[in-house]
Amino acid sequence: MHHDTQLQRLAEETKGPNKVIERLKRWRWFALFVVAPSLLAIIYFGLIASDVYVSESRFIIKSPDRKQTSMSSLAGLIQTTGISPGQEQTKEIMDYLRSRDALRDLSKRADVRAAFMSSEADRLSRFPLLFHKDTFEHLYDYYGSMVDTRLDHETGMAVLTVNAFEPTQAQVLNENLLQLSEALVNRLNERANTKTIQEAEGRVATAEARVRKARAELARYRNRSQLLDPQQQGIGVLEVSNGLVAQEAALRAKLTEVQRATPNHPSIPALRQRISALSEQIAAQTGRAVGTPTGIASKLSGYENLVVEQEFSTQMLAAANATLEQARTEALKQQYYLERVVEANRPDDALLPARIKGILTVAFASLCLYLIGWMLVVGILEHAPED
Repeated sequence: MHHDTQLQRLAEETKGPNKVIERLKRWRWFALFVVAPSLLAIIYFGLIASDVYVSESRFIIKSPDRKQTSMSSLAGLIQTTGISPGQEQTKEIMDYLRSRDALRDLSKRADVRAAFMSSEADRLSRFPLLFHKDTFEHLYDYYGSMVDTRLDHETGMAVLTVNAFEPTQAQVLNENLLQLSEALVNRLNERANTKTIQEAEGRVATAEARVRKARAELARYRNRSQLLDPQQQGIGVLEVSNGLVAQEAALRAKLTEVQRATPNHPSIPALRQRISALSEQIAAQTGRAVGTPTGIASKLSGYENLVVEQEFSTQMLAAANATLEQARTEALKQQYYLERVVEANRPDDALLPARIKGILTVAFASLCLYLIGWMLVVGILEHAPED
């Protein structure tokens, strides 16, 4: 009986470890896919992950207040497309800050590689990352994770954030990127002004060619028609004709009076001859002005068209010259400029990494993956055929 009691006690003692082993086997996948990643996240974010300092600045692209003119300008071109002044330029600057060109230009001003390869950073965070090489393309990928720009739609300002492992480096990189942005805005102004001036000079050259052509055609017409000013010459011909008509009328009145007083007066044939000669002269003068294919009136319309073309082209030349002068005046002004609303700050506390958030994110993601896998396995087992 005593022997049976010992066997029972031994069985109870071995039963406890067996239960623990069974529980461990049952929860081994949970431990592998949930507990282990969470512990690794706690170790990394709690003990290994380096502090990351964030330098933030804000800027906006603005244009000086100017009265609207009819001259071609960068602001006029933008307003015709429905985009508010400066908004398109702000987006261009943001695209530039995220580009390879910005990284190249920044590397000429600051040692970007040294900043991202800082000894203050842990091996998993510093450049180059695991499975990356020390190349420009991999540096650009890393740059995209450390530099970010976004547009604050409420204020219309662009927000530039630069991450670094030392606060001074974050501020220096941010400041240099702001200076590069200002230089780019100046280049955009210069490019727009140059384009505007070139367009204005092209219009002036076109107007000058049109004036020269109109003057040459008018000169050829005068030589061909042998008329200097058809309108003035027509007026002169008509004045002479009117004078002859007045003389003819006076002679006819005199002839009528002589015939009534002395029908056989010897001066009557001479008067009739003079009246006939005046009638021929009047007809000739009238034919020079109107009524014939070679008359001045038939040449007047062509002459007037050429005169109108010359006057119009001259006015166009004057307007083109005014546009050119206005474009040159506007070129001396700054069309757009970058206004710093918030300067690049020197952070005194590390905002990244978000350690608790990172740990919770890893734990939650691991748990979700575990539950998805568990449901898949349960589904497969339920539909498996029984042997």
